[in-house]
Amino acid sequence: MPTTFRGMIPPVVTPMRPDGSVDLESLDRLVDHLVVGGMNGLFVLGSSGQVAYLTDEERDLVTARVVARTAGRIPVVCGTPDMSARRVIEQGRRAAALGVDAIVVTAPVYSLNDSAEIADHFRMVAEAVDVPVIAYDVPVRVRSKLGLDTLMGLAADGHICAVKDSSGDDVGFRRLVAANEAAGHPLDVLSGHEVMLDGIFLLGADGAVPGLANVDPAAYTRLWQAAERGDWAAAKAEQDRIAALFEIAFVPVGLSGDSGGIGAFKAALASLGVIDSGAMPAPLRPLPDDALARIDEILGSVGLLGAPALDGALAG
Repeated sequence: MPTTFRGMIPPVVTPMRPDGSVDLESLDRLVDHLVVGGMNGLFVLGSSGQVAYLTDEERDLVTARVVARTAGRIPVVCGTPDMSARRVIEQGRRAAALGVDAIVVTAPVYSLNDSAEIADHFRMVAEAVDVPVIAYDVPVRVRSKLGLDTLMGLAADGHICAVKDSSGDDVGFRRLVAANEAAGHPLDVLSGHEVMLDGIFLLGADGAVPGLANVDPAAYTRLWQAAERGDWAAAKAEQDRIAALFEIAFVPVGLSGDSGGIGAFKAALASLGVIDSGAMPAPLRPLPDDALARIDEILGSVGLLGAPALDGALAG
């Protein structure tokens, strides 16, 4: 089991067939695409994996398949969002039994808890599940911001080993990095701010969880390697190219938050031949044809479309 979670750990999208079922064969190819692309870990059942639209049976199916296909090459961590600590514990125990290396835990969904109760939520989960806990700060999803004191208190107690910050609060993130360093670096601090990672690595982040890495993992590997060697000009150049690619997320208009951005990632993966279809779970609406055409134009502009997406090692 890894003791640290550093580098690029993308939230794996969940490929689906047009009938809404999980496409396990496409998921296998996606896992290989990410591993061969140099990712340092995989995060299943996150927002990019559209976990909210999966049944418990489908959650287990996706988790087991990714663990099996990854085959120990890199760590696999698993999201466990639910409405209360007891329900998260059930999710976490199932994921641990399926072989994940850590679980990713948010504040409770739907439940109305104060900061002390949210801290106890994390403690209950950590004490009941036999794998490490990564805290996921995503207030847009759970309507609760994980405060600095809460995170550092949980770190001091050993209840969390890392945090993924998707709050969009850059000042708060910098304060977290500074507090973590002052405490002796008990946490691996990961960012979900995928188009600002050159600056975020410069200030001391330990890694990232970028959804766009599903589409171009090699670019994020190059960015991480440049940051690791302190080549900030190369990191900026790679980040600029990634930002140009991220324009695919802004192509869909008039669609829900769950449909547009993730739909763009799936459409790009389908155009690249990594997955068979960009199908979305009901009731999410599909991207229109003009959006798909524009996404292909952007893929071509950054040199992805037209180049082989998979080599022989990824087949099967």
